[in-house]
This record gives sequence, C-alpha cells and structure tokens, in this order.
Amino acid sequence: MPLLTVSNLKLKWQDHLNSVWAGENCDNIATRDGIMLLYYHLVSNKEVIVVPAPNSPLSQGPTLPDFECDSPSAAELDHHVAALLSTQLELARTFCSESPFATVLCRRLLVLQRIFHAVSTKYHDKEKVRAQASAHSSEGRLETTDNGPEKTCSASQALLEMAVKTGLSLLFALLNQSWQRPESPVLCNDVLRTASEVVRGLPPLSLANESQITALGVQSLQQVTQFLRQAALPSSGADSVGQLLASELLLELALQRGSLIYLLEWVDMALCASCGRQDKCTITSSVFLNAMLKMRSTAGGDIPEAKPWLNLPADEDGKIPLYRAAMYLMEELVNLACEYTRSCLGSERRSESSCSNPVAEKCDVYVCGSNSSHQVAEESQEKILVPRLARAFNQVQQVEAGQYCSFIIHTNGTLSACGKGSYGRLGLGDSNNQQQPKRVVIDGTVKKVSSSKGSDGHTLALTDDGKVFSWGDGDYGKLGHGNCTTQKQPRLVGGALSGKVVKFIHAGYRHSAAVTEEGELYTWGEGDHGPSILCSCLTMGHGDYNGRNMPTLVRDLSGVGSVACGSAHTIALSADGKIVWSFGSADNGKLGHGDTQKTSRPKVIEALQGLYIRKVAAGSQFSLALTTNGQLYTWGFGACLGIMAGETTSLLPQLLEDLASVRIIDVAIGDSHVLALTHDSEVYAWGNNSMGQCGQGHSTSPITRPRRVLGLEGIPINQISAGTSHSVFWTALPSD
Repeated sequence: MPLLTVSNLKLKWQDHLNSVWAGENCDNIATRDGIMLLYYHLVSNKEVIVVPAPNSPLSQGPTLPDFECDSPSAAELDHHVAALLSTQLELARTFCSESPFATVLCRRLLVLQRIFHAVSTKYHDKEKVRAQASAHSSEGRLETTDNGPEKTCSASQALLEMAVKTGLSLLFALLNQSWQRPESPVLCNDVLRTASEVVRGLPPLSLANESQITALGVQSLQQVTQFLRQAALPSSGADSVGQLLASELLLELALQRGSLIYLLEWVDMALCASCGRQDKCTITSSVFLNAMLKMRSTAGGDIPEAKPWLNLPADEDGKIPLYRAAMYLMEELVNLACEYTRSCLGSERRSESSCSNPVAEKCDVYVCGSNSSHQVAEESQEKILVPRLARAFNQVQQVEAGQYCSFIIHTNGTLSACGKGSYGRLGLGDSNNQQQPKRVVIDGTVKKVSSSKGSDGHTLALTDDGKVFSWGDGDYGKLGHGNCTTQKQPRLVGGALSGKVVKFIHAGYRHSAAVTEEGELYTWGEGDHGPSILCSCLTMGHGDYNGRNMPTLVRDLSGVGSVACGSAHTIALSADGKIVWSFGSADNGKLGHGDTQKTSRPKVIEALQGLYIRKVAAGSQFSLALTTNGQLYTWGFGACLGIMAGETTSLLPQLLEDLASVRIIDVAIGDSHVLALTHDSEVYAWGNNSMGQCGQGHSTSPITRPRRVLGLEGIPINQISAGTSHSVFWTALPSD
C-alpha cells in the first residue's frame, strides 16, 4: 500500500464535480466504508492521483564504519547513535502511516478537503468558479502546485481574453465613431462586407456545436452578435448600407450557429428595426434567398415550388423590406417544424392535419415472435415468423411488449393486458394466464406503460396527472412500496414521489426508475436478495451498496429527461439531449466508458459528447443511443450491437453503419433483440431470433446485422415495441 501523504498525492479538483461534492451526504464520512467509497470516487474521477513515493533511505539504514579498523572516537560514536535513532524514528513514522487507522484518517481528510473546496467555490466564489470552469473546458491546460490541488492556468488565458475583448471593443468603437463621419462609412461597410464573405464561405453549421468552441470563442460570438444587432437598428447611427450589412451578417451567423433561438433573435431584430420604418429597413433579396435555401438544404427537406420566398417581391435595387423577410423566415420555420414532425412520425402519407391531431382514428397492430403464453392474443401458440395482424388488439394507442405478456393503452386511456400471469404481472388480481386482452383497473387515465423484459416480471404505469402505479413480482423492492411483496393489482407508488409530477418511467429487470417534471431521477429496487449485493446495488446510482425498496432521489443528477433500465445497469439522458450518463454493472463495456469497471454513481459517457441524443435504451448486455438526426450508436456485447457477424464486444459507443443511410426515428429493445423504425415507416430488426421475434420468416438465430422486417411493406408503421421474445408494430401516431 503506498503511503498516503501529501508528498506522494497529486490533487486535481474537477470543478464540474463541485455540485456533486457540495451535496454529498455527510453521514458517509463518519463510517469506514463510506470514506473508502468516497475516496475511490476521487481516484476514479482522477481528482486524486497516487504517485510513487520517493526512494526512502530506510531500506539501507545509516552508514556505519568498519569497526575492524581503527576504533571510533567519542564524537563518531555519538554521530552513529544519533543516525540510528533518527532512522528508527523514521521507521516508526512509516509504520504508523501505513496502519489501517492512518490510511482511513488520511482519506477522510482528503474527502473533507474536497467537500470544503466544493462548498467554498460553489457558494462563496461563483464568479471565480464559472471563469475557471470555462477556462478548463475550453483549454484543458492545468498547472500544478507542490502540495495542493492543480489550479487552472489563468495567466496566458487572461492575457488572451484581455487582448480579444479589448480588440473587439476597440473595433466596435472605431466602427461606431466612423459611422458618425460622412467620409468614413465606406471603411466600416467594407469591414462588415468582408466578414459576411468569410462567414458565407464556411461549411454549413460550422458554429453549431458550442461544445467544440472555446469559452472565449463563445463570448466573442456573443459580443459580435450584440454589436451587429445594435448596428442594424436605425438608432445605431450607422448609414443605411451599414444597417443592411449588419442585418445580413447577423442572419448568416444565426444560420451557422444552427439553433432556433438565434434565428428568432434575428426575427426580433428585424421587427424592431422596421417599427415605423417598414420600407426603409431592407435586406438584399439574393442574400436572403441564399440563406433560406441553405437553411432548407441543411434541414434535409425538398423545396416545393410554391414557396413564396422563391419569388421575392424585390425593388429595383434588389432589396426587400426587412419585416417581410422576417415574416417569410417565421413561416418557413413553422413549415420545417411541421414537416419534421410528420417525418419523425412516419406520416408523410398523411394530410397536414395530422400535425394538430396526432391520434389516428383506426389503428392496425401487427405481431410476431412467441405466443407461448398468448402474449399476442392468438389462438395458436405456434411461433409467428412473419408479422401478422392482431385482431384482438382494438382501439389501440400504445402497446408495451413485456416478458411473455403485452399491455395495451386504448385511445380512451384505459389499460388491458394479456399473456403470462405469474407473480401477478398482468395486474388483473390473480396469477392466471390471460388469452385475450382484459381490462386492468387503474385510478386515472394511463398515458405510458413500461414492463420489464427479464427477472420475474413487473410493470409500471404512468397516468396523465403524473402518478406512478406498479404491480407484479416484488422481489428486490422493485415495485417501490417499501417491501418485497408481490402485488397482483396496480398500486400507487408513494414515498418520495408523493406530490411529484412524473413524466417518464422505466422498468428494468430488478429495478425501476422515474423522472419528474423538475428533471429529478428516482430509482428503487435491486439489492435485497441479489446474488451479489455489491454488484446489483450499483444500478441505483446512489453511490453505495444498499438496495432501495422506495423511490430514492439520485442526487448526483439534475435536468434529466428520460431513463432506461437494463438487467444490471442504468442509462440516463438529459432533457436537452446533450449529456448521457450511465452507472451500474460494466460487464462487457455496456456502460460505454471504454472499460469494464462498474460504477455506483452516474458517469458521463464521454464518447457521446457533442451529439444530440433523442433516446437511450438498455438491454441485458448492451446499450444504445439514438441521435436527433436519426443515427444509432451501440455498445456492449453480443449480436444486438449489429456491427458484424458473430458475437463481439464494444467498450465505446460506435455508429451502426448498416443503418447510417436511413433516418431512424425510434428504437425498441427486448431482452436480446432490437427493433428500429425509420421515418419511411420501415422496421429493421436484429439480435436473438430464436422465437421469430425479428420477423424474418424463420427462427434462425442470432441475426447479427439489421434486416428489414418482412410483411410490413406499404403499412404506415408509426410505433414499435420489443418484448422478451415477441415484437409489436402498430400504425397509431404517438400521443406525445
């Protein structure tokens, strides 16, 4: 065991973890196990790095004379005795420092020091923390001190920031001053014209990913856009040409940044500039037309000939009123939003009225795979190798395929169930199998259902008023009722969720999760009876090895939008789609961190940074993420990765190349097979096909590459669900 002294510890506090440490439960500091867990968090996050201890002279001891030679003098004897005593003292210190008590004490001091730093910086020096965090994320360059945490290198950055900001301020001042002189506007306008040409020459969306731009760059962009907005207004003092160029450059920057907010800010500027001067504030029609064409092509849509901005009513100078350009831009944004909504729902064959009325009047449901327990409500219990119309599923809005069972949310918000009934998993009050869908009694209108794909089967239901009900097998406390009792009828989940409005739920194999409107993540289950409590409790994300039989807040996270629970791991997605966290068992790399080291606290999947994620999913030994532009990333182990023949392992998320040419709008996973829905209503499947659940007309298994599901050609499939051994496809548009 290395000595844990200041001399051989390198401290490097990560400011983005300050919120986590500031909210740390102080009860953990009082226990030996708690301290060890917190210390290992410091080590795993590389906030504490143990460096090799310097060579100690203790291995050789003091240098003594050869007494076979001349007898030593009294002074030499005194010197040698003092050297021996000094060495004995150092040996005693070394032995004490290596004792279990000293080790725990040293680690406790480190944890306390880390918490003090987090609390101090978060609550007492916010501006300094913000500046350090920005500098750290943008440059990543640190300098170290001998006996303390590494500090952000600020000298060169401060000089650079001062130079850039001063230079911009000087430029803006000179431009404003030159506009006031009749002989100088040409120079000012040339500067803006040159800047516009540079921006137009950039590839589309060059400034869209701000995570790849330094903090100083983002601040400079904000300064430039603020100046251009002021310059485009009549009150700025700029001449008409300067106002026109400023508005055009501002529009080009908004398009390059690729976010709706910047386009809306341009619209606001155009309307403000046009107040009382509708015909005097203009923009070059060719510039505006090119901007609109660029926006349309970047969005990936076709350009209908009827678009009004294709034939702009320009004046003799080729200019159009600024307010009219703003109206055209707003109209095009609305059209793009509606087109994207319809394409994402796979409803390009439907009328535009579908955008405002997403619930279809008639819904056809198709099923394939196992019917051994009548989970697809067919008379024959034979495998269904090609999707077949399920006539017993009526008035369907949503279907959830579970473990040998199915749940149907009807258009009126009621719930039905069929299939295997053991452990009360159907919620019908008994443990009998149900051959036909039967009404499940729940107090409220059901809007979402999530049923586990493994273990002994349990189900969660979410009502439209944000309440959560659970039923089925109660082992591991996964129902959230404070016990491990089987529940054969839906029961309200209380505890920490009482008074909360839940917006998302998910049932894993032996644990459950819910996300509230405030972006809080609650988990419960797994740990009381697992074969390995140490491993199983990791799925909770609470930083300890204790199971929970009631919903418990994951304090390390905020701003959560959705969650996916696998067999022994959990994936969480932020509401803005920019961050994906994972925690739990890391077998076969299913956490996506590039290793197989389990973690009991949420950890960001770095490989997905810079992508906008729409949905995450977790299976038995794999995970996946769907991006907003329809690309699928997989990681973990097995045929569900869909990357090559045979089973393989991927420790990091990698793009599923076989589906890169299509746009995926939804994905569903069972225990060990995957379904993917494209915006053209085509469905692909891969993974375990032993029961025909991949819809390939056979039961040869596994299917290692995505294959189009047979029998659905020409059918407008809009939703999919994958159970343990069966799959469901239906035509109703999602209500959400």
